[in-house]
Amino acid sequence: MTADAAVSVRDLDIAYGGATVVKSLSLDIAPGEFLVLLGPSGCGKSTLLNAIAGLIDIADGEIWIAGNNVTWAEPSQRGIGMVFQSYALYPRMTVERNLSFGLRVAGLPKAEIETRVAKAAALLHLGPLLKRRPSELSGGQRQRVAIGRALVRDVDVFLFDEPLSNLDAKLRNELRVEIKKLHQQLGNTMVYVTHDQVEALTLADRIAVMQGGVIQQLASPAEIYHRPVNRFVAGFIGAPAMNFLEGRLDLTHGPVFVAGNQRLDLGRYPFTAPPAEGPATLGFRPEHVALAAAPGAPVLPATVSVVEPMGADAVIWAEHDGWPFSIRIMSEVTVAPGDILAVGLDVARASLFGADGMRL
Repeated sequence: MTADAAVSVRDLDIAYGGATVVKSLSLDIAPGEFLVLLGPSGCGKSTLLNAIAGLIDIADGEIWIAGNNVTWAEPSQRGIGMVFQSYALYPRMTVERNLSFGLRVAGLPKAEIETRVAKAAALLHLGPLLKRRPSELSGGQRQRVAIGRALVRDVDVFLFDEPLSNLDAKLRNELRVEIKKLHQQLGNTMVYVTHDQVEALTLADRIAVMQGGVIQQLASPAEIYHRPVNRFVAGFIGAPAMNFLEGRLDLTHGPVFVAGNQRLDLGRYPFTAPPAEGPATLGFRPEHVALAAAPGAPVLPATVSVVEPMGADAVIWAEHDGWPFSIRIMSEVTVAPGDILAVGLDVARASLFGADGMRL
């Protein structure tokens, strides 16, 4: 275990009915860090969070929180606050009583309870709502109460299990900003589970992208977006998703990517290791495709099939030799279905993957 980690997971195994869902997973989370566990349904992210919280049994490994081995400790003894996807508020209690319930059960002095409730209410802008019941609140207000119920526990580590999934798009955006502000104000360690890449990219200090119970990449949002370690991470992050062009790497006349009749010069591509010839996949983000190619940039002819206006920008769905891909442009640019474009690729910002799916 790293000595200064707020949360440390070591060689964790979790199994259900004889099937291992998390295998030999290790993860250190720094004090004050906002770490997001991101991945598709069934990838193991909520399972890992529940293991940290002590809500499920583990088959092997250790979990440390604030320097204490809590592997077999009860959830109430782990020094954590948890916020679930479901608000789980007591319907007959006011907001104030919902916030204070756990503290009253724990037997804290009345003055201490009032101080903690007032602090949480101020941080989450719940002051005017304290006398209301959950049925009198909006979805966003209910989720803020659920977050407040965790905050009053005055712990160092907060765990969030998809807390915004039940909200509409506008409320998700608003509450996402509130959670970001809350972390900046409190400085507590936060571990946040989501399948929403926008939440992950905007909230996280680091993101752990998971698949099949394995962390595929653990890095900053910028690193994961611009330098994904494998094709899964590259395809999971980004909307529209990264474009993938199948071909092969040819080193006979310098590094060249060959796809059908196209030969794309990879002289400016930042290889992670000396390349080898063979099957490869070239990936590039829609915003890294230009309608006016820079001098020396690889160019692909493309036929526009669909244009999606999206306000400030637009997404063009085009086709090259039977291969569909997307381009993100400013909405002021006029493009229509059937137009033939000569698009340029920014090779320096592309991602090249070998036959094993790993970044080259």
